[in-house]
Amino acid sequence: MKRVLVTGMSGAGKSTLLDELASRGFPAVDTDYGDYLEEIDGERLWREDRIRTLLHDAPVAETGALFVQGTVRNQGLFYPCFDHIVLLSAPVEVLVERLSTRTTNSYGKDPAELAATLEYVETVEPLLRASATLEVVTTVPVREVADIVLAHIGLPSPPV
Repeated sequence: MKRVLVTGMSGAGKSTLLDELASRGFPAVDTDYGDYLEEIDGERLWREDRIRTLLHDAPVAETGALFVQGTVRNQGLFYPCFDHIVLLSAPVEVLVERLSTRTTNSYGKDPAELAATLEYVETVEPLLRASATLEVVTTVPVREVADIVLAHIGLPSPPV
């Protein structure tokens, strides 16, 4: 089974992509939920024990892939466990629009959170890009993003 990390800035479309992949029958885990995070010195990081268990004990999916979504400072510890690292990105104006209008998550509506995200585009996104095996700019429909990701990892899109 291929293990695929989907990462990127807030508003890039990570959760939307995971929803699309799940609707196609692929197992998808959003590490923002389900006790995968812990706060250390005010920073949210992956719980190493939970992520190791997820990646090493995940049942082999008939689809051949497990998609895991997250963007945290300690994710690099787990890069060797992933077969692919997919960076989702979008132009700053698209991120700002998405963060200000989304209804599924309140992160980014606060001016300080928005400012932090825009700073991360400059400081963190280049680091993510350097480790990514694929970058997809998410200004196309999510179905196309999913098709691009599946083609990259060598899996057909299951019939819908």
